[in-house]
Amino acid sequence: MCAVQYILRVQVPMQIRNIAIIAHVDHGKTTLVDKLLAQSGSFREHQQVADRAMDRNDLERERGITILAKCTSVMWHDTRINIVDTPGHADFGGEVERILNMVDGAIVLVDAAEGVLPQTKFVVGKALARGIHPIVVVNKVDRGDARPDEVHTEVFDLFAALGASDSQLDFPMLYASGRQGWADTTMDGPRKDLSAMFDLVLRHVPEPTVLPDAPFAMVASILEYDNFLGRVLTGRIEQGHARTNMAVKVLREDGTVVETGRMTKLMSFRGLDRVPVDEAFAGDIIAVAGLSEGTIPNTIGAMELAAPLPAIPVDPPTLAMTFRINDGPLAGREGKKVTSRQIRERLFREAEGNVAIKVTDSNETEAFEVAGRGELQLGVLIEQMRREGFELAIGRPRVLTRTNPETGAREEPMEEVLADVDEPFSGVVVEKLSRRKAELREMRPSGGGKVRLTFIMPSRGLIGYHGEFLTDTRGSGIMNRMFAGYGPWKGPIEGRRNGALISTEGGEAVHYALFYIQERGTLFVNPGDKVYQGLILGENSRGSDLEVNPIKEKKLTNVRASGKDDAMLLIPPRRMSLEQAIAYVEDDELVEVTPTAIRLRKRFLDPHERKRHERRSEAAVA
Repeated sequence: MCAVQYILRVQVPMQIRNIAIIAHVDHGKTTLVDKLLAQSGSFREHQQVADRAMDRNDLERERGITILAKCTSVMWHDTRINIVDTPGHADFGGEVERILNMVDGAIVLVDAAEGVLPQTKFVVGKALARGIHPIVVVNKVDRGDARPDEVHTEVFDLFAALGASDSQLDFPMLYASGRQGWADTTMDGPRKDLSAMFDLVLRHVPEPTVLPDAPFAMVASILEYDNFLGRVLTGRIEQGHARTNMAVKVLREDGTVVETGRMTKLMSFRGLDRVPVDEAFAGDIIAVAGLSEGTIPNTIGAMELAAPLPAIPVDPPTLAMTFRINDGPLAGREGKKVTSRQIRERLFREAEGNVAIKVTDSNETEAFEVAGRGELQLGVLIEQMRREGFELAIGRPRVLTRTNPETGAREEPMEEVLADVDEPFSGVVVEKLSRRKAELREMRPSGGGKVRLTFIMPSRGLIGYHGEFLTDTRGSGIMNRMFAGYGPWKGPIEGRRNGALISTEGGEAVHYALFYIQERGTLFVNPGDKVYQGLILGENSRGSDLEVNPIKEKKLTNVRASGKDDAMLLIPPRRMSLEQAIAYVEDDELVEVTPTAIRLRKRFLDPHERKRHERRSEAAVA
């Protein structure tokens, strides 16, 4: 069959609605999109579709979160509804900010039990500032602890606190269960399907406001790489119409030309697929291929276009890490991409498609500064790179401070933190966060024997705390955070209280040696693991570092053992995830990341070099 037969020919513009699904993490966005696709007839009969079909990335499926914004579309009656599924975690807020430039409406999902949480506030604030009139959906009303009426009040109070206009405050609301696939205007509705949501979108969300007769122009909002098509840029056509092989130019925000070329392929969204089209009209969301340099947030326009379209500014990054080449003794044994040139190309390519990440060359040799919104965002990037075969050494995260232009005072990024904990654990959480310079703003019962604690605290105070929080709350606590602007520098914050157990030798760790080392603290390695001088073997029970020999063998004698060796049992080592390792290290330590291992090490492997550096650091402070 000829490939031309698959091309969809659109001759006239059709009715279009562009909406985003926005919410806090785990409030049900992707599950709801699954049901919208299924009930609109986007799937063929008996077609097998995985749960959370929009989460196509391996990391998204493993972690159960949306990392990248993605587009889909459904047909309802004679109207195409383009839907953008967005991330719910605050670290990926940059994805949400740029997506709102493509849509005219938004469905705000709020969990019927958890209510308004930090990311709900963030995404709603961005949508209201754009002039969007959201539809509010109280989701998961089938939960046993659901409190839909209280949540409705919380949402109204949130809109009012964010400065919503009178018309925005008069938002329509639905009660829904995305998992069961129904939405109704009242709690006692028929609970049959999602037709009430589809109909409300058609009534409440306006058609795109566009200039159909002006020269073609669109702002690139999503950048992807395709093995066959190369760079694929997605955005909404703001004016005019596009044709396949149309000559275009790409403009920066200041009006300078990035490149000229042809759009070799136009694609429109149909369900989960991108379908080639000959033409696309103003108001539609399309993907284009054929341009080699255009990126986010460039304007792609006809050759006669005089000026670029305005682009939404994105909040600046608040956290930075140093990415180095792996210069340890095991470098190059476990990965294929180890050079600074390969790492540099990968990082700058990531910064092109992710507007919330900034990459700069470091003052150090063969190192790069990578700035983002939080530990999770940068941790996801590192995990993606290690799966692609990269070897890296990562430094401790640090916050990005600024100088107040009026007072000249040093300021640091602050976070609003909401912690839902069982009542018996509230005291220890308040105590621990107070030591990290947190200010308790509110403490109130949240039902079910839980207490909701609201803090304002420095972003750096949260580095490395999440694991401690889960331990202190016996795994039952839930903590959410949101960037709350900049505030005065809060002074020093205590870090890790324990020192490290540092290897003095290289080779393979030996059971006999580790048995005696474990008396000094908590081990991170097993017998047989590769070790080298300067590797962190574990955590010392004291506050200072301790150098130990993990490859020391038992001295052999001609005296028969009496079973004593059989009693040398090792406590299972503490294994850290990538995010835990990044949060654990101190300023003089690094995380060595390879496709097969995550190791902790001292920045200077030689003990004499470490001591010289410590003396220089102490002299500089004095």
